[in-house]
Amino acid sequence: MEKAEEELERRSKFLNSLILKKKSAEEKQQNEDLNVRVRASDMPFSLQNHAFKCARDNLDATMACGKLDSKRLALALKKEFDSSYGLAWHCIVGTSFGSYVTHSIGGFLYFSIDKVYVLLFRTAVEPLNH
Repeated sequence: MEKAEEELERRSKFLNSLILKKKSAEEKQQNEDLNVRVRASDMPFSLQNHAFKCARDNLDATMACGKLDSKRLALALKKEFDSSYGLAWHCIVGTSFGSYVTHSIGGFLYFSIDKVYVLLFRTAVEPLNH
């Protein structure tokens, strides 16, 4: 019986590794299609993909005028994430900026899309101690 359980465990791990490889390849292809490159992240893939799609849609809309509107793109991403995942999201957009931020676990994404860099992060919402 023990041998059968070991074999089932081995097969389960093998199938899981195949599924993870396929998902990774699909995500990589989607990122290439959107012209996105993740620079640093501590965010679930589903939220990352949401950010990429939102950024791509808004960037295309702002670039239709012929010029990047960083403030508008940052506001759109912040509002989208505030309404979808709760308050306390912050967004910085530009072609050149420095930052040092503290974020909630699972709430940090730094990526580039075309030649624009986006920093999206969530801070912990805690009451102030007086």
